Formats: sequence, C-alpha cells, structure tokens
Amino acid sequence: MANKLSEDTNALNWFEIPVNDLDRAASFYETIFDIKLMRGIMGPFEMAAFPSRPPHSSGSLVKSEMHKPSAEGQVVYLNGNPDLQLVLDKVEQAGGKVVLPKTVISAEAGFMALIIDTEGNKVGIHSGHL
Repeated sequence: MANKLSEDTNALNWFEIPVNDLDRAASFYETIFDIKLMRGIMGPFEMAAFPSRPPHSSGSLVKSEMHKPSAEGQVVYLNGNPDLQLVLDKVEQAGGKVVLPKTVISAEAGFMALIIDTEGNKVGIHSGHL
C-alpha cells in the first residue's frame, strides 16, 4: 500500500530552519519559547532539534553549506500555544524582530504572527482558537 498525504496524515514531518550561527540561533529560540534544543551533528549538518515525542512532528535549526537563511520563500509556523503573544514579547529582547504582530486568522483557526529571527529567517508563530 502506497504512503500518501491525506487528511488523516501530517502534512509536515520535519522542518529545517537554516542558520549561520547555531549558538546564536539556538539561544534565540530557547529564549522565546522557554525550551531546550538538543544539539548534535548529523553528517555534514550541525543541528539543534526542537523537543518532541512521536507521533508529533518536529524540526531543527541547521547549519551547513546547503542551508542559507532567508526571509523569502517558505514560512514555517511554530506552535505558540497557549498565547503567541507570550512568545512575541520575548522576540526583540532575544535579538529578533516582529514583522507582523498577533493577528486574528479566524475564530476557527486562531492567531498568527511573523518574526525575523537572529539569522534573517522569516518564521511564523501560531496559537489556537479565539
């Protein structure tokens, strides 16, 4: 049986946020989310992984020749529950910039915001329903 994307599967399995300075970027995300990232090396990649346990999807900050930070292109939305404003309040002090403040998407979809991290990446933050 072929594995396929459907409403019963996760569209996202893993994400990678490119960084130039892994220590600086890890400190930024650890500060704004009040978490500890797990650092390691996988082949040619230096990584700092976001905490998770199966079956939940996760991702990592990645430094390599193939990973280039950018504010253009895809946007990954990180979980800012229960209220993304708690995350946004830490962004500038940690060295980032809020480029779209907490914004209502809809009653069903909740809230979103966009930040620029210490590496120049545009990253979304999402929190739940109104």
